[in-house]
Formats: sequence, C-alpha cells, structure tokens
Amino acid sequence: MLFTRHPDNPVLSPNTENSWESQAVFNPAAVRWGGTTYLLYRAVGEYQYYISRLGLAAACDGADLQRVSDQPVFEPGADFEHWAVEDPRLTRIEDEFYLTYTAISQRILQDGGPVTHREVPLEASVGLAVSKDLQHFDRLGTISLSRVDDKNAVLFPERINGRYALLHRPQRWCRHWFDHPLASEIKIPLPSAVEDLPQLPAIWLSYSDDLLNWSDHQLVIEPTHQHDHRIGAGPPPIKTEAGWLLIYHHVEDKTSAGEERERAYTAKAALLDLNDPSQVIAQIPYDILAPQEWYEQEGDVANVIFPTGAYLEDDTLYLYYGAADKYCCLATASWSELLSELKKFRRR
Repeated sequence: MLFTRHPDNPVLSPNTENSWESQAVFNPAAVRWGGTTYLLYRAVGEYQYYISRLGLAAACDGADLQRVSDQPVFEPGADFEHWAVEDPRLTRIEDEFYLTYTAISQRILQDGGPVTHREVPLEASVGLAVSKDLQHFDRLGTISLSRVDDKNAVLFPERINGRYALLHRPQRWCRHWFDHPLASEIKIPLPSAVEDLPQLPAIWLSYSDDLLNWSDHQLVIEPTHQHDHRIGAGPPPIKTEAGWLLIYHHVEDKTSAGEERERAYTAKAALLDLNDPSQVIAQIPYDILAPQEWYEQEGDVANVIFPTGAYLEDDTLYLYYGAADKYCCLATASWSELLSELKKFRRR
C-alpha cells in the first residue's frame, strides 16, 4: 500500500456547536505556510437546502487540527454562488493564495429532497477568489465558459511558458452529454467537434493570460475502464523534478441492473510533463487510495475518497481528502516510493 492513513482519522469532524458545520466537514483544500498546515474545508450545517460554506483549520504537525474561527471564512455572497460554495482548492502563486471552488447558483435541494420543476440539469461553474491571509477573500468572479457545467478546477502554482494553467472537468465536454434529451436545446461552447470529445467527463487543461479568460483547451486524461463514470482533478499539481504530480479522483459505477445507484470514489496518480502538462508522462493504472475504513464506507454518501489537498515536505507526501462527504482525513506516502511506482507505468 503506497499510502498510510493517519491513525487519528478523521482529522476533522463535524462540530455540533457551530450550526453551519454541524452535519459534515469534508473535501478540504490544504496548504503548508510558515510551518503550519491550513485546511480550508467545505461545511454543511443542514441537509434541507444543502448550503455549503468554507471553514478554516490549522495544525503545526498537519494532523492536530484546530479551528481558526467559529465562523465561516467564505460563504455564498454573490449571485453565481447563491446556493453553495463547494470543494475548495488552494494554490499559492507568488505571495497570494488563489481559491478555486464550485459555485452553485441554483437551489440544490428543497425541504430535503430534489428541487422539482427544474427544466435543465443543475449547472455548476468555477469560482475564483484571492487572499493574502486565508481568512479574507476577494472574489474575482467565475472563470468557466457558459453552460459547460464545470467543476474540479485547480491552478498550477506557477506560469507555464508565460501563461497561467488550469486543470478542470467540464461535465458536458463529452459525447455522453449529447445523449441527453436537452443537449440539442442547450447550446454550449465546445473545444472540438463532438465526435472528437471523450466519451465521458474528463480532465482538461486550459491557459490564460489574466486568470479570468481561459482558452487553448486540451484533453489531458479521460476515463478508459468499462465501469468508469467520470474523473476529476484532486489537489493542485505539485511540481517535482520528475514532472507535475497530479492526484485525481476516479468514479466507478458499481450499479447492477435493477438496483439502486452505487458508485465508488477513489484516488489515482499521474505525472505530467513540466513544460507541456497536456502530456502524461506516467499514470498508475490502479487506485492509490480506495474506501476501506468505516469513515469512508458508511453514511448516506458511502464509499467516497475525494482528494482535494496535498503538499510535499522532504520525502513525505501529505494527502488530505473528504471521506463519505462527512469527514476530513489524512494519508501520507513516501514520494520516492510513489515516484518509483509511477516510473513503472511510463508512457514515454
């Protein structure tokens, strides 16, 4: 096993004393700054409307996390995120922290159940904000193209060939979307002809000169296994001498005929070229972390490992993930051992 779970997992659990995070805390962004680990985590206080906010916790050792504030440090405040700010990722570029997150403008649930009378599927966009202290954020707006239903966006920590780079998962940039009965009515911008799109939602690379307008979209990794459902970038890519380390999540559809939908979320790893991250150098074909502990397998959203934060310190890779849409957890691995495993599956 490449990763070892922290013995004190979950490292962060819901806090019933704070109403806004009393039900779930999960899918945390992570940065190491000034000898302290900071987690910016998604929190839910009720399931009636399922509104997400972001809280902040910190630890010197990376695991003994203490909440920095009893209040959210970031919560819905603009029309494009009126109903939720979800699944944060943090990237430090020079002396500022850039927050990418899933922004939901439409009501998700009503009275604990799906919203009725919705003519089109719920759409998400990628929000972008910036901070110098991780407690006060300036919103820069949305950075997604219109109506592509975009999530899982992560910024590279430095410019590549003079331009900012972003990995993201546009849900509708795939052939599967065009099987939807409303696809012909919902006009969306496409990076290529429909027949050249991947079959299922995949990870794409885009470039920008100003962080707000993105173009030059290139497919990076797509689902390839028989029971794949979709994939998406996890933590922001980590620069190493061997290439950009990308941890990403993988969703497998385990539903049998006639049964209730069952999916499993796992973590996988790949290595991207430093100068052209659209090129995959190596990709481990199996899960590097899969649900097996009670905090990953139990609950209303079971069998979920959702990696969203990571950093490398010496030879130790710290990986933070959401477990079962309920908890924040930590696993560690030796970078040299992970790199050796990646090299076994080099593409070039």
